[in-house]
Amino acid sequence: MNTTSPMPVAATSEERWTPYRHPQPKESPPELVVPNVIPTDERVWVPVDENVWFRPLLFCVSRGYWMNLLKVRRAGVLSRHRHPLPVHGYVLKGKWRYLEHDWVATEGAYVYEAPGETHTLVVDPDVEEMITMFQVNGAMIYVDPDGNCMGYDDVFTRIDKCRAHYAKNGLGAEYVDQFIR
Repeated sequence: MNTTSPMPVAATSEERWTPYRHPQPKESPPELVVPNVIPTDERVWVPVDENVWFRPLLFCVSRGYWMNLLKVRRAGVLSRHRHPLPVHGYVLKGKWRYLEHDWVATEGAYVYEAPGETHTLVVDPDVEEMITMFQVNGAMIYVDPDGNCMGYDDVFTRIDKCRAHYAKNGLGAEYVDQFIR
């Protein structure tokens, strides 16, 4: 028994190039296209720690996730944390690793972080700059070496950090609104 459906085929070549003729659902938020993902305006990067910044790409408030670039210049140990939901990463530049693992995420690598795992991100001294795109679902729960909670970030705290940063640097607090869906 064949359980797959045949692929629909447009009747004519002209019809293939005809856009959808009906309105999109009114509840559907508009698409988001970020033309300069790695911005030349340094004010877009929101500071996290010394030599560490994030650049928002999307804040999905209805689903509780965010997409951002993480940039680290010079070596260092970043926050130890865990996530209640999966995280996806793609290394655009440089490399990084976790203290708790023996692998290194190098330029061009995809990383899947399982829910519940605790890890500590490290950028080694031989890396001039690291930029990785992350999709963070749920929250980042910051913990001490024994797993005791020391704080958290979620989509709303990240939006607040952007608003404060952009208000202070001349872009305006509302600059972050373009990334909220």
